[in-house]
Amino acid sequence: MVASNSENDLKTEVPSSNEAEQPQIQAIRMPSMEEIRAQEVWNNCAVRSVASGVMGGGLGFMMGIFLGALDNPIMQEQMSGRQQLIYNLKQMGTRSWSSAKTFAVMGVVFSAVECVVEKARAKHDTTNTVVAGCVTGGTMSAKAGPKAACVGCVGFAAFSVAIEKFFDRHT
Repeated sequence: MVASNSENDLKTEVPSSNEAEQPQIQAIRMPSMEEIRAQEVWNNCAVRSVASGVMGGGLGFMMGIFLGALDNPIMQEQMSGRQQLIYNLKQMGTRSWSSAKTFAVMGVVFSAVECVVEKARAKHDTTNTVVAGCVTGGTMSAKAGPKAACVGCVGFAAFSVAIEKFFDRHT
């Protein structure tokens, strides 16, 4: 057994002068005028609300098509294939339109309330989500009476907070 005490075994790596000169922190890039304008447009509550309504309507339309396709006619055995197809297409159209309207209204109300509350409080936190969820849930279920509006308020606010915590938006 020969012990190796060579110079190569005892060497430690020393960074070269080029590596030591490179900064550890990246420089901050200032946004361009186009980026600033786009951000100002998106910070407008009306723009946010309309965009949320359009996206909510699209989501509702797609969900309506999917759920309408799952509907089976009650008298399926007595209907021909063509009659079943026509029935399913009508159901898909009815459900998709109904769901699109519901989700569009839900998106507009939630986004508008959250944006207005956020601007009024000058804070971006979970409280805005709770208020927006409560107003949205109460508004969506108000036709069924005050008790349903209260339940809708609490339920939608709790659901909104759960989604916020899941996506961890406000840390």
